[in-house]
Amino acid sequence: MTTPTPAPYAAPAPAPSAPQADTGQRSFLLTWLFALFLGIFGVDRFYLGKVGTGILKLLTFGGLGVWVLVDLVIVLAGAARDKQGRPLEGYDKLRLVAWIVTAAIIVLSIVIGAVNGGNAVNRAVDDTGSSSPVEEVEPGAPVEVEQAGEPAAPAEPEATAATWANDRWGTFDVMTQTGAGDGLITLPEGATGGIVTATHNGSRNFALSVLDAANASTGELLVNTIGGYTGTTAWGINALDDGVRIQVTADGDWTITIAPMGAAPALASSGAGDAVFLCDSGAAALTATHDGARNFVVLEDTGEVFSMGLLVNEFGAYSGTVPLSAGPSVITVNADGAWTLTVG
Repeated sequence: MTTPTPAPYAAPAPAPSAPQADTGQRSFLLTWLFALFLGIFGVDRFYLGKVGTGILKLLTFGGLGVWVLVDLVIVLAGAARDKQGRPLEGYDKLRLVAWIVTAAIIVLSIVIGAVNGGNAVNRAVDDTGSSSPVEEVEPGAPVEVEQAGEPAAPAEPEATAATWANDRWGTFDVMTQTGAGDGLITLPEGATGGIVTATHNGSRNFALSVLDAANASTGELLVNTIGGYTGTTAWGINALDDGVRIQVTADGDWTITIAPMGAAPALASSGAGDAVFLCDSGAAALTATHDGARNFVVLEDTGEVFSMGLLVNEFGAYSGTVPLSAGPSVITVNADGAWTLTVG
């Protein structure tokens, strides 16, 4: 009798392995924090691997604030992607918290601005003495009655743009400093802004950066050019912190004059290069032209919360008309060629 041969043993099929996590996916939390607090330096775009646009965002200070706001909204809406087009990790879990915290920070900024504005008004009232105590009258004392027909006291003149600018950024004595090569200039104590007129006769990089008390950047790069330079810029308008000194990077002789913001001239109809002006006009149309080859920026600052004030931001030649808000305001022009500004 033949014994049946047993069937060969078949090893069980291996269980399917679990898919590997994509460790290269970028974090929504970090991207949101970078966009919220460091967006002006393009850190959020560097983190997402978008180095080219990150450098452009850094050099333009976040598109003077506009690019920062746009990127923050994109991140909060869940539309941000890294360089490979992948969504951000943790968005669904943290999006509600991110929206709430962002809104709280915005509301807190508005409250702080309102409180500071109210304190400024109170200080102005105290300085002028308009809230002097009421003088008590003893019983039986004669009371002077103003006779009819007497001329009324002249009305207080309305504040000019110069008065508004000095009240907002402070006043100080005009200072001029000269030097050669790299250096540091201490800004006037007690002031939070002013105008900086500079000349440079070197052939390499010339830059003026505003630093805070810890020697960290306030986000203000007043000048960044190659070779000779003559122009006027403003510090303290879009600063992240109070400026304490200016860092000078130069290879030649330079002269720098710092004056109060209220010392800026009235808006000129034409000029060339960088300039700062005061404007008292009402809401109007501003027609601008530029014949240079590099960046042309016209910025208006009225002190209003969330008012970006970016009127023009173009490269090379430009001709166009944009809306101008009612003054008083500070108008800054960054240009490398001749320009015209017409209010109408």
